[in-house]
Amino acid sequence: MNHTKLRVGVIGTGEFVQSCHVPGLQSHPQAEVVALCGSDYSRAQAVADRLGIRDIYLDYEEMCARDDLDAITVASANAFHAEQSIAAFRHGKHVFCEKPLALNVEQADEMLRAANLSGKIHQVAFTFRYNYGVRELRRRVQSGDIGRPFYLRVQYDNWTALSPDWKAGWREKQHLAGGGILYDLGSHLFDIARFVLGPLQIVTGFCQNIPRQRYHHFTNELTDVETDDLAASWFRHENGTRGQWFISRATPRFTENGYLEVIGEEAALRAGLSRGKVDTLKISSPTRPTWEELPLPEEARDEKPHCLNLMMRSFVDACLRGKLNQSVDASFADGLAVQQAIAAVVEATQNLTWVRVSSSVD
Repeated sequence: MNHTKLRVGVIGTGEFVQSCHVPGLQSHPQAEVVALCGSDYSRAQAVADRLGIRDIYLDYEEMCARDDLDAITVASANAFHAEQSIAAFRHGKHVFCEKPLALNVEQADEMLRAANLSGKIHQVAFTFRYNYGVRELRRRVQSGDIGRPFYLRVQYDNWTALSPDWKAGWREKQHLAGGGILYDLGSHLFDIARFVLGPLQIVTGFCQNIPRQRYHHFTNELTDVETDDLAASWFRHENGTRGQWFISRATPRFTENGYLEVIGEEAALRAGLSRGKVDTLKISSPTRPTWEELPLPEEARDEKPHCLNLMMRSFVDACLRGKLNQSVDASFADGLAVQQAIAAVVEATQNLTWVRVSSSVD
């Protein structure tokens, strides 16, 4: 870097670019978003004007080739993550990529190889890592506050995708997304399980699509919903801890917000899962079973999606420092590990062995 600020180009013009990538980068005093790349010029122009970005591109290769850019963030459809990230590495840029890292394990492996060969920073947008409650839960588990952990569980569901006014988009198309709720939220949950309890050893599960049509978000034409609406997984970590999660966009809420629970021999911890708007940590034990609130930093109670800015500033800091913050940031290696877990659920869905239980009594 021969200039005073980290200069960043952003690929994508969707909602998360506008609510997370750009404002998060702009919230760092040593970062500047100087270019935006999209597939539609008028939309890219409108987004750039609203967010104060000077340069617009329709060709990501052209933007990545700029000598005065230090980093690229990738917030496009899942199908384009691999080619766009690899292009950025080829041009010597640090890369921050949305989750899931890719469409499949082969792409994710290729991305990690390109990242390692480049010598540049590579980070994945696993937002839940930046919840104050999740980080404190992890610290307490590692400190032995709940005794030896033996189980992890997550429930995160809502009716959203069956609402009459729900619109379909690229996430509902298999060739663009790779999967639905499994890829979109399951990637977060596999990562947070690994973040708290270490590498996964074995994984099974299933995912299910509810066949239907919905109006497309942009074209307003009826289109098939092709990707999964609900998914579940059961797994075991290398340390022997077992876990499970259930996620859905087509069932009533089990709780007001998604949560992560880690249960140990002496107590259990429950952290809210959100972009920061609900950022809590509670504890329960056999002798005091009622959930009790645990203290977190004042910022945890701002009822804002503070995790987004924290994540993007962490990427800027990593680029300026020359290495990730190992205590919180996720690398492309973490992204690949999550992709392998996702692939295991897809395989289990396709090859599930059912055990027949006879109802007859001799």
